[in-house]
Amino acid sequence: MNPPAGKDLPYLDEDAVRTLLTPADAAAAVAQALLDGLDPETCPPRSRVTVPTGQLLLMPAATGAYAGVKIAGVVPANPGRGLPRITGGFLLLDGTTLLPLALLDGAALTALRTPAVSAVALSHLAVPDGGHLVMFGAGPQAYGHLEAVRAQRPLTRVTVVARRRERAEALVAYAGARGLNARTGTARAVADADLVVCCTTAREPLFDGRLVQTHATVIAVGSHEPDARETDTALVSRSAVYVESRAAALGEAGDLLVPQAQGAIGPGHVAGTLADLVTGRAAADRTRPRLFKSVGMAWEDLAVAAALCTAAEGGGPPRR
Repeated sequence: MNPPAGKDLPYLDEDAVRTLLTPADAAAAVAQALLDGLDPETCPPRSRVTVPTGQLLLMPAATGAYAGVKIAGVVPANPGRGLPRITGGFLLLDGTTLLPLALLDGAALTALRTPAVSAVALSHLAVPDGGHLVMFGAGPQAYGHLEAVRAQRPLTRVTVVARRRERAEALVAYAGARGLNARTGTARAVADADLVVCCTTAREPLFDGRLVQTHATVIAVGSHEPDARETDTALVSRSAVYVESRAAALGEAGDLLVPQAQGAIGPGHVAGTLADLVTGRAAADRTRPRLFKSVGMAWEDLAVAAALCTAAEGGGPPRR
């Protein structure tokens, strides 16, 4: 994508981001970046700046033919205003010249790439015939994750657990319209789950980790702060834990850092990374529950943004 000199940059808005790539396409872009040799451990950490209404996050990345940076706002009060909690934009750059190529809606990109990362993880960690999904949360990420999981596993049942009943019922209706057997439920539903997805703003554990079955896979994506977590110490200590990057997880993932501070796990508790799974360097440990803890990384935004811009041009796979 090469904008002519003096012309405005191409802009991919929310509708474009939603329609240009399927969840499976986005997941394939994330996996391909890892297969091409990208090492998440070497990626720069996100910068976080506290502002009066929330946080500003700066997330740069570069790989192959592209570079890019996402500036994201996190505004906890926005949902009460009818606005998204996550705002911002992504600037895609040419990898050689660093000249701007395109702008993308940052919130829509995040809503696509986070489920894509989860889909790659569950494709390696979840049992093939796992049909019961328990979804914690009913916001944009929950909808994105429902579609991403549907693309990976033959769901037979969906249980939605959310604080606000009307939002939970709306997600149930959405799932039902897509042919899924869906209903609202309570946190105890994890005892009968094959897949558990946590995409909430919770700062304390959502369920009793002792209830999770050995064959189950848990995906936790809702937090990237050292003192916030969606899963409890019981689950973390008994699970095989996988992350995007050890460095990122041990700097930001409260789900792991709180149990470590309690002495329940050590720094070597992580069984492997997403890159280990994708490249075959590690296989899923099926003797205990699998927990994938995601904090979100800039290289994921870059991989999906490049694929989106290539799709917008009507081309093939992104340049690498």
